[in-house]
Amino acid sequence: MAFGRLERGPRPAPMSEINMTPLIDVMLVLLVIFMLTAPLMASSLKLDLPRTEAAQPDAPEGEVVELALTADGRLHWADDVVQPAELDRRLRQVAQRNPRQEVQLRADRAVPYGRVAELIGALQQAGLSRIAFVAEPGAPAASAAR
Repeated sequence: MAFGRLERGPRPAPMSEINMTPLIDVMLVLLVIFMLTAPLMASSLKLDLPRTEAAQPDAPEGEVVELALTADGRLHWADDVVQPAELDRRLRQVAQRNPRQEVQLRADRAVPYGRVAELIGALQQAGLSRIAFVAEPGAPAASAAR
């Protein structure tokens, strides 16, 4: 019995190039993940505030809904005091007529931020997203700077 050696050819040369396909696949998957999660990370509070360089904004086109929150917690629609149930009904009527209706919101400095946020939520729930915050023109008070 003769034992022989198996013929071995020269070893293949090491590959000097990187296979880019798996790297590209991973990058595309990451891109899709970021594209899907980026809108979820955005703020849910959508405001369409007027842009102005002057202290006084331009006069809005057409009719404007004016809401005001007083320091004692009362809500005013123009000059009328409204209750929360009445406010919801009126907001839904306005949104049905014109979903792009502008709402100008005035809030006393003493009104808690949470109350203003609740009002903004009610506006958005009714379907109104164009909300303008109205402030007095002029320099801020010394107490507000602290």
